[in-house]
Amino acid sequence: MHQVFESIKIALASLIANKLRAILTLLGMVIGVMTVIAVVSVINGMNKSVSEAIGQLGSTTFIIDKYGLVTSEEQWFKVRKRKDLTKRDMAAIDENCEYCQHVGASSFDRSMTIKRGSDKIGGTIVKGVTYNYIEIATTDIERGRSFTESDELHRRSVCVVGPDVAENLFPYTDPIGQKLKIGKYYFTIIGVGKPQGSILGVNQDNWAITPLSTYSKYFSRGGSIQIFVKAVEYTKMDEAMDEARAILRARRHVKYSEPDDFEFFTSESMMEIYNSFTQGAWLVLIGVSSISLVVGGIVIMNIMLVSVTERTREVGIRKALGARRKDILWQFLIEALTLSIIGGLIGIGFGSAIAKIIATSTPLPSSVETWSIVTGVLISSVIGIFFGIYPAMKAARMDPIDALRYE
Repeated sequence: MHQVFESIKIALASLIANKLRAILTLLGMVIGVMTVIAVVSVINGMNKSVSEAIGQLGSTTFIIDKYGLVTSEEQWFKVRKRKDLTKRDMAAIDENCEYCQHVGASSFDRSMTIKRGSDKIGGTIVKGVTYNYIEIATTDIERGRSFTESDELHRRSVCVVGPDVAENLFPYTDPIGQKLKIGKYYFTIIGVGKPQGSILGVNQDNWAITPLSTYSKYFSRGGSIQIFVKAVEYTKMDEAMDEARAILRARRHVKYSEPDDFEFFTSESMMEIYNSFTQGAWLVLIGVSSISLVVGGIVIMNIMLVSVTERTREVGIRKALGARRKDILWQFLIEALTLSIIGGLIGIGFGSAIAKIIATSTPLPSSVETWSIVTGVLISSVIGIFFGIYPAMKAARMDPIDALRYE
């Protein structure tokens, strides 16, 4: 143990005595570890943010959609030819699906401007939903109430708005019961949703929803809907999806040999889709950080070789006084490990700071995890040991007589 501490002291003394060399020695390691920590922290933050948003859908809820995930122009032209999903499809699932507890629907989103007198807020996501949508999609109401079946049946001009709409258009007034203008039509506010913040810079609080029948009356003549289904329990999700699939295939006259002309989404499947997109970021991270770390390791090896050459007489004296090969080997190996760990710790500090700067100055979230810090230390340690072996072995194999003669 004494030898370990002595080797660490020698490594630190070398850093202090040769400041420029120390900076060049640590630079590659610092950049490599800094890149790993910063990128991993941003990706972790994105994963947390997206998983929380997707988790709001609920573990027992799935969505049936006409289009699904479109990744090419060819696929887009193909899915456009599919039949629209209709309220009759929704009603058929509601009536005949044994494992479906609640069945609702929503229109597709539209970005619109909402006004109150001369005040207005743009980029508001507006859509129509069935009266039970809020319960299925777990949207929380902070003030007021949600829609009733009567609101939908009578196509009432009522709406539930996001907190941003309420705060911008009714800053000093209770918005419940107030009127606002969506497009060319007036609506009465009956509820305000709870704040949800933003996801990857996308505001989740600037929205307004109306009864689906009202939305169809004012904004949409026909068009496909999204069907939301809540299963009776999580263990019956597959059965509920199979039943819904069979009902829709029968209604839409899909042949046995043909694939579904609609798509299913669950919170798990949407998370899988997101993870498939982030794999590219991980590959870039591995490539960039690997190059930086290898460069840092090569620099450490070269500096250690210079150090071995400079301390040839010291090695000869230590061997003449009884130091064994393994003692010399461990001395230089611990020095290389010390250098790489110091570089790793500095890189962790810079990487964490960069991640926080990114989170505060851009829409991207970040989350510095303990495991990423531990990984950074382990990577720098492995690099130090791997690239420190050759210089250490060179020092250990020196002939003591030739070493003492070295000038």
